[in-house]
Parts: sequence; C-alpha cells; structure tokens
Amino acid sequence: MIDESTTIGRCPDCETELHEYHVLIEFETEDGGTGVFADCPECDDVVRLNR
Repeated sequence: MIDESTTIGRCPDCETELHEYHVLIEFETEDGGTGVFADCPECDDVVRLNR
C-alpha cells in the first residue's frame, strides 16, 4: 500500500511540494526509470517528474 503523504518532488513551474495523491499516471522511461505525470494544485497544471 502506498503512503499518500509521501512527497514525490516539487512542481518544476511553481516549486509546490507534490505528494503521491497528486500522481495521475506512472510510466517507465527509456532508461528503465520511473516517470510520473502529476497534477499541481497550486498552478493547476499537469507536470512531469522523474523518480
């Protein structure tokens, strides 16, 4: 079970702290890592983060 309070990073646009519950989709990157698209509640934009 995922702890929804876990911080996943900061919005690259406004620096708002993002958490697991902001994640919209996870995907595998070309180099085998994990990327996510998350919904930033502050700037109301979908942003891409790498884990």
